[in-house]
Amino acid sequence: MTVSITDVARAAGVSASTVSRALRGQPGVSDEVRAQITAVAAQLGYTASRSASSLASGRTFTIGVLVPYVGRWFFGTVLDAAEHVFSAAGYDVLLYNLGSAETRKRFFTKLPVRKRVDAVLSLLIHDEEESAALRSLGVPLASTVGGARPGFTVVGIDDRAGTESAVRHLVNLGHRRIGMISGASGPLHWTTPVERRRAYLDVLADAGIAPDPALEADGDYTVEGGERAMTELLAVSRPPTAVFAQSDEMAMGALRALRRHRLKVPDDVSVVGFDDHELADVIGLTTVAQPVAGQGAEAARLLLRQLDEPGSEPPGHVQMPIRLVLRETTAPPRPRGQ
Repeated sequence: MTVSITDVARAAGVSASTVSRALRGQPGVSDEVRAQITAVAAQLGYTASRSASSLASGRTFTIGVLVPYVGRWFFGTVLDAAEHVFSAAGYDVLLYNLGSAETRKRFFTKLPVRKRVDAVLSLLIHDEEESAALRSLGVPLASTVGGARPGFTVVGIDDRAGTESAVRHLVNLGHRRIGMISGASGPLHWTTPVERRRAYLDVLADAGIAPDPALEADGDYTVEGGERAMTELLAVSRPPTAVFAQSDEMAMGALRALRRHRLKVPDDVSVVGFDDHELADVIGLTTVAQPVAGQGAEAARLLLRQLDEPGSEPPGHVQMPIRLVLRETTAPPRPRGQ
């Protein structure tokens, strides 16, 4: 015999509406009463009906997630962490992979998420027209990329501070020929490579080092791109003694290129990455650690909080901590002649 919400309410000695609020994690129910209701529901084997809950609350219990590259490590890690938080709260994820300009234009023209989702987590950098289109949905919005944006809760890091710590570390070791592998050809409106390049140039200027355009190469935020970019840097007339890669995956490609050219790291060339990829510790890569999964989980939690507390003010911009992790790929440059 099917157990109803009324049966749970009668057994717990509360109203059906209190049972509904308690089991959906909504406010207005004490922790003690919530625990009692949860225990009674489990004892009776009660399972809430998704369709009934949707009708009662007006929710779809679905979160829309927009990504530029679902197969890239950064985006995949953010997505996985966010999905775990949504799933634990009883929400499904509706994923839109907007990797091309055509699919992106079609999405923002038609807005297929309208009336299909309760909130949107966007891992895209939007122009104002796209941002306005998402705001027109009238649902909570969050992102883990870019800076503060009206109408969005943005969970991110300080790209400039992270880059400054990496490049300054190389300067302090004594390096003067410092190359950079960037992701200039990244996703549409991607501001990360721009911010990190500015910080790289600022540190060089502070150290009295004249920038050399020949020491910058595009690595496309991939291992293959990093290998290709490092090969380009080694071909210049005066190759770098150290390289800052804007992502760990590009740094891994750089290490592969250096190994292929029979150069030792860090004896011949020092390398610093950015991210603290799950393999960074395995290969001993010095890098700037950022909580990639933590950003996805926090953005998901903040979206759910807005759904449960619709009258509350969105937190706006949340900045996560970063730190420079020193490992085996950086050292002072060799004296000339050695």
